[in-house]
Amino acid sequence: MKTLFIGGVKSGKSRLAEAYILQYADIKPYYLATTECLDGEMRLRIAAHQERRQDLFITLEEPVKLLETLQACQGPVLVECVTMWLNNMLYHQHSEAAILQELEAVLQLPGDWVLVHNEVGLGVIPDNHLARQFVDLSGKAAQLMGQYCGKVFFCSAGLMLAMK
Repeated sequence: MKTLFIGGVKSGKSRLAEAYILQYADIKPYYLATTECLDGEMRLRIAAHQERRQDLFITLEEPVKLLETLQACQGPVLVECVTMWLNNMLYHQHSEAAILQELEAVLQLPGDWVLVHNEVGLGVIPDNHLARQFVDLSGKAAQLMGQYCGKVFFCSAGLMLAMK
């Protein structure tokens, strides 16, 4: 089954998703890290995630080739996070149609996955084209994941609320 954890920045979604997959996985799960380390602040965020998960996961790092990487996994996978994957795909100039097509192909693959995604559409409409493109794409991706995932949890204040 596929499960989605969605929430704002620092809502607790990553920690909750990690605990969730560790509770339900019958073998050591994969941790697919999608973030590209581009600056010192991001390096600190990545280090905090690495420290928290220790050796509880088989860690894979892949910022762009989501479908290809998931096809090779032989067990449950935590994808951390879809939002950064979307960002990377836009940065590497993939079209919105191609990004959503790959995400849908990913969601149709068999497997037990936990997907983490930032809810970025609850604020104001951004003032520039690229930011609006990202927010729109993120919202479309969230709707697609909500459609395919058997369970969806909204996270806020370190708590999770079952939506589906």
